[in-house]
Amino acid sequence: MLDALRFAVVYAGSRQLLLRRTLPELDRSLVPASLRLFPQAVATYKVSDHLWQFVNGSVLEFGYCDAESDVTRYQSAEYDVIRFDELTHFTESQFTYLLSRVRGANGYPKLVRSTTNPGGVGHHWVKARYIDPMPPDTVFDCGGTRLFLPARLSDNPFLHRADAGYEQRLRQLAPHDRRALLEGVWELDEGRYFSEFSPALHVTPPHPIPRHWRRYLTIDYGLDMLAALWIAQSPDGHSVVYRELYQPGLIISEAAAALLACEMPGERIDCRLAPPDLWNRRQETGRSAVELFADCGLDFDKSSNERVAGWLALHELLLPRRDAQGVLRPRLTIFDTCRALIRTLPALQHDRRDPSDVSNTPHELTHAPDALRGYAATVYEPPKPQTPTLYDCEVGEFLRY
Repeated sequence: MLDALRFAVVYAGSRQLLLRRTLPELDRSLVPASLRLFPQAVATYKVSDHLWQFVNGSVLEFGYCDAESDVTRYQSAEYDVIRFDELTHFTESQFTYLLSRVRGANGYPKLVRSTTNPGGVGHHWVKARYIDPMPPDTVFDCGGTRLFLPARLSDNPFLHRADAGYEQRLRQLAPHDRRALLEGVWELDEGRYFSEFSPALHVTPPHPIPRHWRRYLTIDYGLDMLAALWIAQSPDGHSVVYRELYQPGLIISEAAAALLACEMPGERIDCRLAPPDLWNRRQETGRSAVELFADCGLDFDKSSNERVAGWLALHELLLPRRDAQGVLRPRLTIFDTCRALIRTLPALQHDRRDPSDVSNTPHELTHAPDALRGYAATVYEPPKPQTPTLYDCEVGEFLRY
């Protein structure tokens, strides 16, 4: 907050945006803090607009992005600095869109500043962007620059003096929350739906796929996102996701053209799978989405829409098992070129109301996994149980059932 005040005073006429995920969070935290810290002699707070107007023409605006689409309210805006409070509460798509609002021709520094704790819906992408690429306190050059500055309770003597009992209250939290909020640990698995997912086991460089393997295309389609996965299945039931398409804003004819363009000339696709809702007839045309896809040269079979059964089948495919050589190996691997699936699958969280299901929020994370779920629920067959063999000590012989 003080850094925002400093920037506003130093750079006359500058514009800043300070964000929380929801409006109530803003009113409970950032707004009261600014009212305590900002001198009335240099700025006036406009309650109805949720912004500070500085005497030198600078503006500090408070904003929020509750729904995924709320970012569009900033579509025509320009800011010198955008600040995120609790960055892991935001989705990656919200963050990426808002980065485009940092712009302007005034010559002032163009910055993004964020604070956060581990955990939350954005934990995985924030960790991948800021924690994994470089050590703490080290500038990472990626075209622009990134820097992660860790801060623990011991680094804040003002809070420690003002509230000596805060540390003891943090120590009483559940282990997961205590590790995140007190110790600043980013290696958190609690809440992950697919805790068995491991890049070391499940992600592989592209490799040749035998021509006799059965090939599938499975999709999750909506105007907000087309998620498509091409999967090859070996005769022994091993599956490999070898291609993906992840693109928003496509009408059906465009989606069909994009799908066909991804496939190699002469590539054989044995089965194309789409969710049952694409068979619903549309009110404006009286025709279903699969009929419109068929007009464009793509025929689909109906995939299973059983959510929990599909997720359980996917668990089975991801579960590492030892093969005949004793090597730990899952029944599903993913080419490392399928970045959207690799990003979203391990980020899925349990639904708090139904732990057997996946949370539908943030919705941006569900598209590629839903396409994979349709494949798993439709194609997966559990391993046949081995014939049990018993040894009868009385007769001294094996009994096979």
